[in-house]
Amino acid sequence: MSEPLPPEKNAESPDAGLNPAVPSRRQLLMGGAVAASAIVSIRPALANTAASVLNCTIPVPDQGRSGNYIAPNGQVVPAGTQGAFPGAGHGFTGEQVKQALRGGRLPGTGYDQNQAYLNYIRRLQSGASGFTCYASLQMPR
Repeated sequence: MSEPLPPEKNAESPDAGLNPAVPSRRQLLMGGAVAASAIVSIRPALANTAASVLNCTIPVPDQGRSGNYIAPNGQVVPAGTQGAFPGAGHGFTGEQVKQALRGGRLPGTGYDQNQAYLNYIRRLQSGASGFTCYASLQMPR
């Protein structure tokens, strides 16, 4: 015959499993559920961030200087400047810029025009239109 369990080991005892140093099964399961829900809610947010970075646009040049040209070194110069290129007239997506920075070409550009536009993008300063998009392309994932 078996002996009755001492009160601290008896499952029906009111203080069963209340040792604060040892988490109960329920506490462990609840902790796992919280962690799982955090992962489920963070992953889509990261995916949305990555997608928005690739869909953001960088105008060349920005709207305030849209009638100007882009010099080969990336500076904005007056329209008609010898050796400079007219602005793109539209923005390039983050994905297009990312591919061009890796050796591809921006759509609708020749080699020299592509280089001038990329130099313009590389020179973007904080506060300029397209800067946040370009900066986010530089962030490691």
